[in-house]
Amino acid sequence: MGQHRHALRTSAVGAVSAALIAGTALGLAPTAQAASAGVRFVDIAGDGGTALKANVVTPAGADGSRRYPLLVMPTSWGLPQVEYLAQAQKLADSGYVVLTYNVRGFWQSGGEIEVAGPPDVADASKVIDWALANTPADARKVGMAGVSYGAGISLLAAAHDKRIKAVSAMSGWADLIDSIYSGRTQHSQATALLGGVGYLTGRPSAELQQTLKDFFASNLSKEQEMIAWGKKRSPETYVDQLNKNGAAVFMANGWGDTIFQPNQYARFYEELTGPKRLEFRPGDHATAELTGLFGLPNDVWTDTGRWFDHYLRGVDNGIDREQPVQLKPRTTGAYEGYPDWKSVGATRKKIALAGTTTIHTNVDSGADGGIIFLSSILDQVAQVPPMASIPLLPRRWAAVWQSEKYASVQQVRGTTTLHTTLTPTKESGTLIAYLYDVGPLGLGKLVSNAPYTFHGQTPGKPFGVDLELYSTAYDVPAGHRLALVVDTVDPLYIEHNPSGAQLTFSSPANDPSYVSVPLREQ
Repeated sequence: MGQHRHALRTSAVGAVSAALIAGTALGLAPTAQAASAGVRFVDIAGDGGTALKANVVTPAGADGSRRYPLLVMPTSWGLPQVEYLAQAQKLADSGYVVLTYNVRGFWQSGGEIEVAGPPDVADASKVIDWALANTPADARKVGMAGVSYGAGISLLAAAHDKRIKAVSAMSGWADLIDSIYSGRTQHSQATALLGGVGYLTGRPSAELQQTLKDFFASNLSKEQEMIAWGKKRSPETYVDQLNKNGAAVFMANGWGDTIFQPNQYARFYEELTGPKRLEFRPGDHATAELTGLFGLPNDVWTDTGRWFDHYLRGVDNGIDREQPVQLKPRTTGAYEGYPDWKSVGATRKKIALAGTTTIHTNVDSGADGGIIFLSSILDQVAQVPPMASIPLLPRRWAAVWQSEKYASVQQVRGTTTLHTTLTPTKESGTLIAYLYDVGPLGLGKLVSNAPYTFHGQTPGKPFGVDLELYSTAYDVPAGHRLALVVDTVDPLYIEHNPSGAQLTFSSPANDPSYVSVPLREQ
């Protein structure tokens, strides 16, 4: 990676960060409702006395004669404390005390950005303490909800505070390292965007600044420290505590989330043993919930309300009797219900990756995962995912395998897996695998992708590669094919291919290479 590429990435991130901050200003829109909503703006002493800026909305007519369920909502990364005001008013009208607060390190709250570290988790408990002492909140009926950063903090808090009985975690994470470092590959666009927004709207801690520096420098000597840093901030690390506490957990995410991919949420969902619900929809990070922040009709926020109504207010609304896994495919408008995540891709179809193929590295073949936010939003609103002409992809830099032409619709549901044998000419390298829906004219629409990086391999010695592509729900039309494309450069990721390196893919007779595609049971 040369200085030129780094400069390009930095400039691009700066532009995207500026655009996001401009969009963040839209979060101020609900402020006009504050006067009529009966909102109290308060300061709460968080962990170590750190001042947290907060809003409190109580039900109309609350006079202290009765107690109401409490909902605590930490803000998203980089957004101001008015983020949830529209939804807070709706929830208060339904009979909740709602307290939203700006997490430490951002905007007017004190402290530094700890990235959902122990101080953030302790802050959540301090906020609950304050609400129980200063509002008509019921200590037996406490819930937490949030989007993105607020979702992760809510899950972590529920694992550490037994008082939290229900959670709605929208567009959050379960495994922070798997989100930004999956396949041992840095997700450069996503992480740089988060870092840029953190610097623009908050005060990154010294630990965060050093972690970002080591991340982008590809400092392998710091890899284990970074992984430990991320695991401390991952709800999956504390899943046993969360299960023991028994909180009812609702999680929702977008298929195309370029910051927190759906795989880690699906895996985490399967590990939960208490009441739980998982929803996936088309869209990128937090785009499925966005309209709800302005008080507009929104499926995610509607189901969040239903979840809390049942598990905090005891309303028999039937949400506990519905299929707990709800998916909205990217290519259709209808929801599908499943009893669990394992049932989503009930059958699997293998595509053989026959023969031996060698590709050169360091050049983008034209097969890409798209641009953070933009590509998945286009897919969400117009069903236009990233595309590539499969016949025109240069075989010097891209390996291509295709299935037969399908006579019927192939309903891809779940997590596609790749298994192959790789022989590198260098000890390190990166590959990116893409699954395309290929039409009659050879135009491929991206179904899924994922990166894979290796270090410390012996040049010329083959080794096995197993890679999970990002989970999705996509219908391949009759008359189309599926194609697997592998190349070595993608703007979404940092690659680790030494100059002049080559990668050879083979399919030994005793260990054939294949792509296993999960399909909905017909």
